[in-house]
Amino acid sequence: MAMMTIAEALRQAIREEMRRDPRVFCIGEDIGIPGGFGGAFTVTLGLSEEFGHERILDTPISETGLIGVAIGAAMAGLRPIADVQYGDFLFCAMDQIANQAAKMTYMSGGTVKVPIVIRAPVGATGRGAQHAQSLEAFFTHIPGLKVVAPATAYDAKGLLKSAVRDDNPVIIFEHKLLYGSKGPRAERGALSPVGEVPEEEYLVPIGKGIIRREGRDVTIIGKLLTVYRALEAAELLAKEGIEAEVIDPRTLVPLDKELILDSVRKTGRLVIVEEDNYTGGWGADVAAMVAAEAFFWLDAPIVRVSAPDTPPPFSPPMEQFYVPSAERVVQAVKSIL
Repeated sequence: MAMMTIAEALRQAIREEMRRDPRVFCIGEDIGIPGGFGGAFTVTLGLSEEFGHERILDTPISETGLIGVAIGAAMAGLRPIADVQYGDFLFCAMDQIANQAAKMTYMSGGTVKVPIVIRAPVGATGRGAQHAQSLEAFFTHIPGLKVVAPATAYDAKGLLKSAVRDDNPVIIFEHKLLYGSKGPRAERGALSPVGEVPEEEYLVPIGKGIIRREGRDVTIIGKLLTVYRALEAAELLAKEGIEAEVIDPRTLVPLDKELILDSVRKTGRLVIVEEDNYTGGWGADVAAMVAAEAFFWLDAPIVRVSAPDTPPPFSPPMEQFYVPSAERVVQAVKSIL
């Protein structure tokens, strides 16, 4: 085992996949420039020295361009990993992603594959409304895309490797406060989820969630940063004799429904925590699924804890209010006990 941050685990996954398969390459803005950070959050640091600029390909500042090139390369038989500096910039390439990458296999009757991986940082980190959104719900709504959201170093490496080998387009959302980046790229308020990562080959299957904490009284689902908010809330609740089960879905599409349903059937209560806006959020779909398939096991209404229906604020005190806290999760749990 090696101890790694999420950024280091992602870098190692890319390195291993590029060594394994010469069709794999990275494309993005500032991912391999000499003296640079290795992308916005150090994930590709040092890779251009090993693989050269033909496979660590820097582009102009054009998300439409770099995603379009990556989609074309994928359709031609390569396996690109496209690096978007901030998830918000995916909107610049929405036609490429939603109308091209997601639909080509369907439109061609399965004869055309688009094995592209798109990496996108999300979450509020003091950068204001255009660099802080949590966009997962937008992309779970597009048929043809797989969407993953790793919250640990182990999962980040294993899911990225699985995504590179998948013949479908996969978007990997990574929370900026979980990278564990160091030096000039350290984030104010960041967590440091350093974890054990096997040195030998392993994959984390796309579509399988995990129980982060066992419990009997209530199920709490979080993703990315809110996994840690949920775990913190569970610790606070345990001091009062309330045992919460915490689920990390890891993959949003396809979703591990049975893991969630089995937990809800055991606890009878569900709280969903996400950093996205309340209206139309990913949690609304999970709540609808549980209400449809486990209604008679519920002992209380499903509760969602989310950001309000506003853009992410720039003000640090307002941002702290905006992002769901462990205390808000505790209050939500107590409201249905």
